[in-house]
Amino acid sequence: MQRVPAAKQPPAGLVQPDALLDDLRLRVPRYLAEIDQGRLIYPACKRTLADAAGDVGAVWDHTRLEAMQYVMAVPGGEFGLLTEAARQLDMIDGYLFQRSHGETVIDFTGAATADFSIAIVAGLNWTSHCAQLAGVPLSQQTGTIRHFRKLVTLAQKWWLTDGAVERCGQMLANGEQPPLMLHLVWSEYTRLAKQIAAAAILGGSIVRSAQLVALPADLVPRFESAKDPGELV
Repeated sequence: MQRVPAAKQPPAGLVQPDALLDDLRLRVPRYLAEIDQGRLIYPACKRTLADAAGDVGAVWDHTRLEAMQYVMAVPGGEFGLLTEAARQLDMIDGYLFQRSHGETVIDFTGAATADFSIAIVAGLNWTSHCAQLAGVPLSQQTGTIRHFRKLVTLAQKWWLTDGAVERCGQMLANGEQPPLMLHLVWSEYTRLAKQIAAAAILGGSIVRSAQLVALPADLVPRFESAKDPGELV
């Protein structure tokens, strides 16, 4: 059987939307192939430090890939709805119009904005499922869908201002992050996956896990200050 390359962590920091999309197109199927081959425990939140890819950075990164798999599975290739400035209001309006659901097994409709909206919510529901498995405090588990909807509503106001499309291009050129839907989704999955990784690896099992694998002395403060798992590499 041909060996599938490992789903490596991306470099930390801001990634241009097209580069981020290309990276996800490679890493999401690679990660799922590793799962199918039985090389990694799935979901990542069930791992311990003694398991393959059981370090807190890998669990953080793999959890957000698990959430992102639904978006990457949307048929039709209309990913410009997530990355192109001129199409953001169409995507945002479609998301805000779409009714929330509680599923992580989803059926697509054939309408791109609706399908991406369904997939985004499925990813949020996946993080809620993993939060429960990992023992994330209940106060952090509630309001996941509502919180993201507020972010999208704020982004809608930003895109409705005059010159938003041009301003988006300027921000990207300056290394800043405009509220493109891909950025909003990836950032939110990253934030939620960090909570899950903290509970799963650095939570109540830390004493037991430390007996199996020595933890670097500076790991916890570095993790707490990190905004992306790539910063822990």
